[in-house]
Amino acid sequence: MTQVDEQVTEYYNKLLQRNAGEPEFHQAVREVLDSLKIVLEKDPHYADYGLIQRLCEPERQVIFRVPWVSDNNNVHVSRGFRVQFNSALGPYKGGLRFHPSVNLGIIKFLGFEQIFKNSLTGLPIGGGKGGSDFNPKGRSEGEIMRFCQSFMTELHRHIGEQTDVPAGDIGVGKREIGFLFGQYRRLTNRHESGVLTGKGLSWGGSLVRTEATGYGCVYLTKEMMKEHGESLDGAEVIVSGSGNVAVYAIEKAQELGATVVGFSDSSGWVHTPNGVDVELLRDIKENRRERVSAYVEETTGDTFHSDSSIWSLAADVALPCATQNELTGEHARTLVDNGVKYVAEGANMPSTPEAIEVFREKGVCFAPGKAANAGGVATSALEMQQNATRDSWSFDYTDERLHQIMSNIFRVTADTAAEYDHEGNYVIGANIAGFRKVADAMLAQGVI
Repeated sequence: MTQVDEQVTEYYNKLLQRNAGEPEFHQAVREVLDSLKIVLEKDPHYADYGLIQRLCEPERQVIFRVPWVSDNNNVHVSRGFRVQFNSALGPYKGGLRFHPSVNLGIIKFLGFEQIFKNSLTGLPIGGGKGGSDFNPKGRSEGEIMRFCQSFMTELHRHIGEQTDVPAGDIGVGKREIGFLFGQYRRLTNRHESGVLTGKGLSWGGSLVRTEATGYGCVYLTKEMMKEHGESLDGAEVIVSGSGNVAVYAIEKAQELGATVVGFSDSSGWVHTPNGVDVELLRDIKENRRERVSAYVEETTGDTFHSDSSIWSLAADVALPCATQNELTGEHARTLVDNGVKYVAEGANMPSTPEAIEVFREKGVCFAPGKAANAGGVATSALEMQQNATRDSWSFDYTDERLHQIMSNIFRVTADTAAEYDHEGNYVIGANIAGFRKVADAMLAQGVI
């Protein structure tokens, strides 16, 4: 074991002790540290001034009580979180997730990933994340409004357009952002448009923001395939999930000539051998808020499956767009056996370490979430630019900016991997490229 290996292993063991019971955070840090061993061997100055330790410790962690009253006048108490991880490049930027699975470890993992994802965009934004264990499913609009108002009553003390700019995530869409912004405006007496992104178009939102994460994932996949002399035109694609990211990944993949042969939700998956009717899927998920099983009731030749995994389908490209650790080593082996050649993560850390290792060993081109799903936060930063100048850009212009950002992310990821003698390893390339920009800023700004 080299001196660098010993140094990194010692720090990681201390991190485990200091952050017990947070497996997702441990997993995210371990992946980055494994890549940084390569950097520290070549550029040992990145170990100076406790930089690695500071990078893995949030600048601030806020946990707070969120009391709210249901329609039947029962009082409920949820827990709110905001982890402000790193602001070396700019104000903290990252979404809010409302889901029963949310805890401090989940938010820390997401915030840590956000540091490098935001760095890769090339835009001046730091990394943060937040949310609550509140479950909006099955709740009335009034209950959701009261929860959001209670949540923002505490959160507003810790955010601002030059401090921390939250956005949406799982369970937080335009409706929730609207309720949150309204309460922020009420409490502060300021119409500070740039304090939240993902807003409605009539009051400061940006065109393409809704589509951005899904579109961006496909744009990066397109660049990755082009690097290897292939195209999405004529390819068969699997997309897990049927939320915002998945729907717009499906839409853009099919616009570029692919056939999406399957999508899913937590109840099961749908096989669509002739492609997806995106308008029908959007209506079912966004308007009716029904399960994907409803899709097959209105189509011909499509089938719903609840007793197996979507990853059992054969395809050229897989886009996991649902949630963390959804794609296991066993799933990865099945995908490889069925001919998959490209995988790009539309969700945050949806592939387990074992799955990533399978893809690497079998020569599958794999783009990690911190590169492939950066389109959402990139367009959030574009929304911040429009808010700062009181401007509003066209759909085509904003989409063009997004496409260019995703192309740049792929290029810097691929070039950095090659620079460190790991050509084609986009995990290492993304981790190192994202790290170096943040690390240089941290070293320049002193020990803070």
